[in-house]
Amino acid sequence: MARTSRIKHYHAPGRVNLIGEHTDYNGGFVMPIAIAMGTDIRASEVKKPVLHLTSAQYPGEMIFPLEAIPSMKKTGAWVDYVLGVAKEVAALGVELRPMKLEVSSTVPTGSGLSSSAALEVSSALALLDGWELTKLDLAKLCQRAERNFVGMPCGIMDQYASVHGEEHKAILLDCRSNTHQLVPIPAGAEVVVSNTMVKHELGSSAYRERVAQCAEALSHFPGRQALRDVTLGELERAAAGIAEIPLARARHVILEDLRVENFLTAAQQGDLETMGRLMVESHRSLQHDYEVSCEELDSMVDAALTIEGVYGSRMTGGGFGGCTVSLVAPEAVERFEKELAAKYEAKHGLHPAIYRCTPSAGARRVA
Repeated sequence: MARTSRIKHYHAPGRVNLIGEHTDYNGGFVMPIAIAMGTDIRASEVKKPVLHLTSAQYPGEMIFPLEAIPSMKKTGAWVDYVLGVAKEVAALGVELRPMKLEVSSTVPTGSGLSSSAALEVSSALALLDGWELTKLDLAKLCQRAERNFVGMPCGIMDQYASVHGEEHKAILLDCRSNTHQLVPIPAGAEVVVSNTMVKHELGSSAYRERVAQCAEALSHFPGRQALRDVTLGELERAAAGIAEIPLARARHVILEDLRVENFLTAAQQGDLETMGRLMVESHRSLQHDYEVSCEELDSMVDAALTIEGVYGSRMTGGGFGGCTVSLVAPEAVERFEKELAAKYEAKHGLHPAIYRCTPSAGARRVA
């Protein structure tokens, strides 16, 4: 298929969430960082009126007539994230141009580091080339693609972090107002992500269940827009009338929002001990109240907490596998990597991938 020689290069980062899990779709607070791992797309024009997609991670190629995209149904393949974005771009009134998108990603799929958001955002930059959207509108477009086409009722955190990432800073995102403030990471710690190398299949269905269970808990508080509007005291006073599981889900969300706020204060004060303690509290809440952890995540966190120089550790992402995130003293990182890998492999027979994650810049055109 003939194409012009000019290739445009776009990059969108993945993210790791330091604290604030499953609070985003409850209108709460999260604190992610964009990371160096991300999705790169090289876009070039083609002569035929098609969208031509290839991936370095998946074999083969897929070609879709542009006229068919607005009415397409999802395929169940990785291209759905791109097609969902294309449908949302077309819905804005932007004319889809004949294009080949060559995709390459360094974000491990299923790791909880938002490979899907990185793909959505980089695709949107390519498809919108020359069309101006605010950063927030770009994130919202990609969120709509995942919700409306892929069918995952996600909050906006992943797309927002991919778009708004800043070097050396975390983002404290208010998921109701869709505004954020930048949070410096204290110099005395590095962010280290450890991949369990497992992803249990019940993740997507359990995610939808948690959304519904939170809605059920919220129904006991008429007039409240989201669980962030409910105080812990109010939840405790209403507890007798709420079923056990929705009550536990709500307790996690309410306390997790408080943990994010306390984490912010600790980060501003350079209090790494408190930051680490809050991360561990977050994990235990996700393990017991929200029930989205798993044996591999729990044992990886437990192992991390036995290693000298670790301030705190927790699962990150949707759960049921994927990654943990740990705050580690810089001089202890090398030892942490070796000891954690040995402990985890001895218990599960899997060698974890471990990444040092530096807060990185958000989505952009590279060339």
